Amino acid sequence: MHNKTLSELSQALHLREFSSVELTHYFLDRIKRLDTHFNSFITITPDIALAQALAADERLQSGDATPLTGIPMAHKDIFCTQGIKTSCGSKMLDNFIAPYNATVVENCLAAGMVMLGKTNMDEFAMGSSNETSYYGPVKNPWDTKTVPGGSSGGSAAAVAARLTPIATGTDTGGSIRQPAAFCGLTGLKPTYGLVSRYGMIAFASSLDQGGPIGHSAEDVALLLNAMAGFDSRDSTSLNHPKEDYTTHLNNSLAGLKIGLPKEYFSEGLYPEVNKVLDAARDQLEEVGATLHEIHLPHTHLAVPIYYIIAPAECSSNLSRYDGVRFGHRCDNPQDLIDLYKRSRAEGFGAEVKRRIMIGTYALSAGYYDAYYLKAQKIRRLIRDDFVAAFKQVDVILGPTTPTTAFKIGEKVNDPITMYLSDIYTISGNLAGLPAISIPAGFVNQRPVGLQLIGNYLNEARLLNIAHQYQRCTDWHRQSPPGVG
Repeated sequence: MHNKTLSELSQALHLREFSSVELTHYFLDRIKRLDTHFNSFITITPDIALAQALAADERLQSGDATPLTGIPMAHKDIFCTQGIKTSCGSKMLDNFIAPYNATVVENCLAAGMVMLGKTNMDEFAMGSSNETSYYGPVKNPWDTKTVPGGSSGGSAAAVAARLTPIATGTDTGGSIRQPAAFCGLTGLKPTYGLVSRYGMIAFASSLDQGGPIGHSAEDVALLLNAMAGFDSRDSTSLNHPKEDYTTHLNNSLAGLKIGLPKEYFSEGLYPEVNKVLDAARDQLEEVGATLHEIHLPHTHLAVPIYYIIAPAECSSNLSRYDGVRFGHRCDNPQDLIDLYKRSRAEGFGAEVKRRIMIGTYALSAGYYDAYYLKAQKIRRLIRDDFVAAFKQVDVILGPTTPTTAFKIGEKVNDPITMYLSDIYTISGNLAGLPAISIPAGFVNQRPVGLQLIGNYLNEARLLNIAHQYQRCTDWHRQSPPGVG
């Protein structure tokens, strides 16, 4: 059952070939047996899952079911879940029981989905390898000596290991797409504002966006149908009409104009990865697309300005964790200042502290104009590059990451090299554009991801292209060794 697509699982549930309770037991058993190898879950919720599965079976029996009713899934532990620990991968929130559900969680519950548990992640979503988690690193099912990517590495590893059919993630600078690439999955970062951020613990509010991680474009489209939608509780939510993202999956790609940014295929991209992308480009040409060289001239500035804007916003957002209202509180504080200092020093990990310090500096008097304001101006130039490009082409193609998954510990003491792992994904967040990573092949048995970036609210077109590519390739159907 763990190799079935969401559509196949949905059809089987509706035909009563098996019940949601049986399906949920099956995946809970796989988590219990296999996740000791991967550390992909922080919290497993068997009692809640089985209760939700029983309710889903009643809906299926009564005919009041959606295509996702009864299907198990997992949430990244950044989404608040009422009555369940929501840790954000941090000691700071190790004791935090969320008093309400995030909108994404509500939407999945309304669709009748079954939550198996909460997945591991880089602390407060800060990282590109899932090594900064308070609960230990997540291991990549394709090679447990390598990272699964971050910060949604737990969700990606759980889906890749077939511990859950699909999962939610969040993407601030590539944190859905990069782990999807490293784990041989399909991961979509929607247009900023398409998926509500209400109840999604903030890292960098102008960049964070929730999205789905699954095996195929069709699976991702089905979950996006549930996740997306206007939310009056989120001031950044787009009042965009509801779409069915599966409607146009089978549209022809004849006449599709694909842009190839010169800046994405230059120094820094590993030659072996580029060879895989060459084959993918040829495959897309065979199904009707045409390729056109384009320029995104400010690409080289994306990483440095991201690491001004994101830490600045993180510094502001994380100031609320002070040991007073909720979260970790130090023992026997001497006074209020001691309470603040020791609670934050004990509760936050090294990477989070680094980014808070960078962000605080960038926002401080005398440096705000020189750093943060200038970074925002360059951000607009990056957005303008994409606006100009989409006047020439329909979609932009490039690598998701410059390399395949690297070894655990290889870059943990070299933050600059680690940050460059997101060099091709960050621009999409800075511009607020939708982007998807799909499996395109392997280098030394490690998956390679192909990234497609679309114009605003063009998720349906991205999913159509990804689906058509997956119809004539089988990279997304490959399983890591030993997971069955």
